Amino acid sequence: MFFILSKILEFVVTPVHLAIFAGTLGVALGLTRHKKTGRALAAVAIALLLLIGFSPLPDLLALPLEERFAPPPADAPAPDGIIVLGGSVDEKMSAIHDSVAMNEAAERLTAPIALKRLYPAARLVFTGGSGALAGSTHTEAEAVARFWREAGLDRGDVIYEDKSRNTYENAVATRDLVKPQAGERWLLVTSAMHMPRSVGIFRRAGFAVIPYPVDYRATDALRNWSAPRHATINFLLAEAALHEWIGLAAYRLTGKTDALFPAP
Repeated sequence: MFFILSKILEFVVTPVHLAIFAGTLGVALGLTRHKKTGRALAAVAIALLLLIGFSPLPDLLALPLEERFAPPPADAPAPDGIIVLGGSVDEKMSAIHDSVAMNEAAERLTAPIALKRLYPAARLVFTGGSGALAGSTHTEAEAVARFWREAGLDRGDVIYEDKSRNTYENAVATRDLVKPQAGERWLLVTSAMHMPRSVGIFRRAGFAVIPYPVDYRATDALRNWSAPRHATINFLLAEAALHEWIGLAAYRLTGKTDALFPAP
């Protein structure tokens, strides 16, 4: 039930969706005796689209998430294992074109190639089934296995978990699969924006991990920000950041993380 509700909520509260819904309702009201309310609602919708698409707001939402956990120092001890979270493959497009179609989080899959070369003795685990609301006959794990085999990373020693549908299930399934022992060091590879929620969930599941953030997308809006070439870039960033902030609150309220905003 939690998985289904989270998918529905994600669709409804996406900033661009909210603006579209509000604008559509405003236009519809403009055709009735509530013209004044309709015009106001349409104006709010346009203002919201402009604010999200052409202001530093998306970066301001994303930066605190991405800066929460720093990568481990270069001289850190070698890890016993490396966990890679799903979320970087478009299952549907991969199946349609018989290929590995990656999204903007592709660095989750490329970073482990270098990590495994640096730490050849570390166990490598990918966790990710299908995040489709209606389910799917294809899983991320299938596509990732294909990519890593073609890249020469998987030589039969990679562990794939293909049943989990969200980060909470990633943590529980991976914990049960690898059974981490006291004193072991496990790197957790996921997008920097996703790292606070991921770390909180793994901690709650009793699995201590070392953050290895990748896929940085935000800039310092006060010093390095510049207007995007395309508003869609900001739309996607705002959507991802809001998804994480709402996810942090929802997972904390349902007891799936150890803190509202997990810290190092």
